[in-house]
Amino acid sequence: MTTADRRERLVAALGDRGLDGLFVTTLVNVRYLTGFTGSNGALLVPREGAPVFFTDGRYRDQAAKELPDVEHVIDRDLAGAASPRMGSGTWGVETHTLSVDGHANLTSLAPGATLAPAGRVVEELRLVKDEEEIDRLRAACRISTEALDGLLAGPLVGRTEREIARDLENRMLDLGAEAIAFETILATGENSAIPHHSPTDRVLGSGEFMKADFGARVAGYHADCTRTVVIGKADDWQREIYGAVQASQAAGLDHFREGAKVSDSDDAARASLDAAGWLHAFTTGLGHGVGLEIHEDPFIAARNTGKLVSRTVLTMEPGIYVPGRGGVRIEDTVLVTTGAPEVLTTMTKDLMEIG
Repeated sequence: MTTADRRERLVAALGDRGLDGLFVTTLVNVRYLTGFTGSNGALLVPREGAPVFFTDGRYRDQAAKELPDVEHVIDRDLAGAASPRMGSGTWGVETHTLSVDGHANLTSLAPGATLAPAGRVVEELRLVKDEEEIDRLRAACRISTEALDGLLAGPLVGRTEREIARDLENRMLDLGAEAIAFETILATGENSAIPHHSPTDRVLGSGEFMKADFGARVAGYHADCTRTVVIGKADDWQREIYGAVQASQAAGLDHFREGAKVSDSDDAARASLDAAGWLHAFTTGLGHGVGLEIHEDPFIAARNTGKLVSRTVLTMEPGIYVPGRGGVRIEDTVLVTTGAPEVLTTMTKDLMEIG
């Protein structure tokens, strides 16, 4: 699907909302609709007529290369340049990301237009990935798991969390990632009980958990993967909580199917942890969409009664966190299909005892 196809889908969605057009100011949505990768841009999409892209002089040449099929307007004041083109009618704005001052400014600049909340109309389009997006996500996931495989094959005991995290990140870059998807969580020993631990100078020892939550970014698309391993031989308590998390994740993944309620996977994963006696130790969210953003719609929660759609990509990441002792999280990036889900982070989820 081309960016022009995406804009056509957006125009149809605007008609369903009774909007005469949309002023897109959320940069990731601008990228989705145009392919623009710069740090300052906006897009005016009328229901009738051609779209217009706005950016400043720094991106004149880049815009010409990345958006050859869209009219460009070069101006430091994007709202000031776009507002005269709105004229009258009802124009949607992205009030979920537009600041109060930005909305007031746009209202004053376009007095003939009625500004209305557009909701998350572009984000709703982004839920369903096209083939190019899925290929990029597969590549990011492949690089991520290959990097971890390589890391686990080398020496780990005696190294600090920071050293191991940087090693993992460098491996992803060497394998072709354009960047890391987010700041790597590398936690050892009792630190593995901290869900979003930042790597420190703590030295990894034998008999401890090592939890790595990490991912590569490829052409703007993010991977998200977590694996928890034991350095040396696992104790019974480590095996118990690892097995409980593994069973919980499998139960949640079984509901990653087209037409299933998003909340069904949350219910199943939590019920599994509850049956194992560990639900009280699960303190984080269960999963989220992944794509041009590392956290995007849909978010897995009991209150989310929406239904899953084929070609949506999400994570499934239950965990058990025992303060002062250690914790386990298992996370995959997963493609929803009409049948069984396709796990993109293809790496074993059986307990690994390293060394």
